Amino acid sequence: MGSWGEFSAWTIVEAMRDLIQGSDRLNELQGDRISNLADAARETNVFPMKNVVESPPFPLRNARLWPLSVAAYRVLGEAGLIPKNTELLYGFVYTKVSKSPFHSFLLQFLHEALSLRLPVGRLLRTEQPITCGESEPEPDLAVVVGRKEDFRHDHPRTAELVIEVCITSQDYDRSKLRAYATANVKECWLVLGPEKQIEVSRQPKEEQFTEHSVHGPGSTLTSSALPEFSLTLDDLFVK
Repeated sequence: MGSWGEFSAWTIVEAMRDLIQGSDRLNELQGDRISNLADAARETNVFPMKNVVESPPFPLRNARLWPLSVAAYRVLGEAGLIPKNTELLYGFVYTKVSKSPFHSFLLQFLHEALSLRLPVGRLLRTEQPITCGESEPEPDLAVVVGRKEDFRHDHPRTAELVIEVCITSQDYDRSKLRAYATANVKECWLVLGPEKQIEVSRQPKEEQFTEHSVHGPGSTLTSSALPEFSLTLDDLFVK
């Protein structure tokens, strides 16, 4: 491998531009070469453009947006050029909502309940990515087929069950349903804390779920994807 003296700042800009577009040059910049490219970009101050031109606070009207590929999102994240508390949805990077105590309680309750009923051959993942086409959301909980060793080098590309806990993020989490349906996730639960309800989406087809239901206090919900897992909502939402 050559030294970084071979690369001008313009070469670095061009290479990172190609990474963002997800072009074939990504295959030429694998492994240490990508990491070194990102290091050189930081050393030459290629990326801190906000010191030169102020970015607009929102997308400009009628302006074309430039979505990121999953590969580019990972590379830029590993290089420290994208904040950690983010996720990729439909080619765009979103900051995840901070967690309230109530959110953490519901998440812990559901994690413990699922752990006790997890069938053999299934893995419970917490706030870890699922690759869904041009998106890489990080659901609060996901049950996938396989062992942890199966995902040493790549994220799951589908799931049996996904659970999102929603305290103030209901609309944001509903927007992920298309991504989960695209990845053929069998079942999604949106746990609506303030409403004391769970919205269930099932039967993915053509980038959408075809079956929806809402469950409230006094009901017991059983997962169709994991029949071993049943939940009494009064236990979950007890004051």
